[in-house]
Amino acid sequence: MDSVKSTVSFKGTPEQETELLDFIREKKDDKGSLMPILQKAQEIYGYLPIEVQKIISDNTGIPLEKIYGVVTFYAQFSLYPKGEYTISVCLGTACYVKGSGEIFDKLQEMLGISGGECTEDGKFSLEACRCIGACGLAPVLTVNEDVYGRLTVDDVDKIIAKYA
Repeated sequence: MDSVKSTVSFKGTPEQETELLDFIREKKDDKGSLMPILQKAQEIYGYLPIEVQKIISDNTGIPLEKIYGVVTFYAQFSLYPKGEYTISVCLGTACYVKGSGEIFDKLQEMLGISGGECTEDGKFSLEACRCIGACGLAPVLTVNEDVYGRLTVDDVDKIIAKYA
């Protein structure tokens, strides 16, 4: 299967770029400005594709490889777009021993994507997380802010249908 990550094309608008450039002009001379600029860029675009990283590099003088290194180091940043509905499956110990690995596998199969990817229609993205603090409900997944607990693989179809 070709990775959806590499086939989703960047669709930034001139308004988004103007907003980012204005923020860069305001912050670029501040010490430690890269993190706030990256955070603002992700707020504007929803993720930090190479095109956005290049805008930041070109307008701050910070080398692109340094920006990429920071973006890939911190979990708060994403190189790929998120779907309208982000499905996060807890793979922490309590959830995993109660079957969350099989639930994650079923979601990958149903959606045709791997963890960290977004469906081509932009509807769903799938990610694994470590613990959401609902161990008593294990196994648990969230769809955006909705929490689903005490799941089995058989529950996955009806959860996805609710958002499809």
